Amino acid sequence: PNVATDLNNLATLLADTNRPAEADPLYRRALAIREASYGEEHPMVANVLSNLAQLLKDTNRQAEAEPLMRRVLAIDEASYGKDHLNVARDLNNLARLLADTKRPAEAEPLVRRVLAITELSYGKDHPQVARCLNNLAGLLKDTNRYLEAEPLMRRAIEIVAEFSRQTGHEHPRLRVAMNNYGKLMMEMGFSEAEAIDKLRKLAPELF
Repeated sequence: PNVATDLNNLATLLADTNRPAEADPLYRRALAIREASYGEEHPMVANVLSNLAQLLKDTNRQAEAEPLMRRVLAIDEASYGKDHLNVARDLNNLARLLADTKRPAEAEPLVRRVLAITELSYGKDHPQVARCLNNLAGLLKDTNRYLEAEPLMRRAIEIVAEFSRQTGHEHPRLRVAMNNYGKLMMEMGFSEAEAIDKLRKLAPELF
């Protein structure tokens, strides 16, 4: 098992330095060792599977990555329960792959599950929830469901703006969220002045 950990870490380093062809066989060796050591349904196996799946996705091998991601999700649900944050991470990874392969209808229920788990884990007003809201809103926006996306984007801004007020430090995603909301407003037919006015009401301290 220690060798598997070393292989996994080296593969991750290679992947992070844009050497996926060298990382791939190391992940596969680590996977084989962990499967032999722990069994095929162990979270330690899921960890390497997830890394390999991400590598495949990042090298445009989505068809190979998808079944691995689904296997990771199944292992983590069985190991941790369906409402665990590790499961939310797995759902998010799979949803992104589905969205990237033009399957938003399949991605949407997964993104909604991620939001529900995150709210349950952190509370409804945590910045992590705002990130999930933005992800769901982006998916809705990409499928021309602007009226459904708008309140989610607005709520995300409200969360990170309030977080910024309470901590005295601007949240790093606040301006990104506001920029996304402003673009949505203009795509919905509002003028730039109208969009700015809406943003000013949400976070007046930035104007």
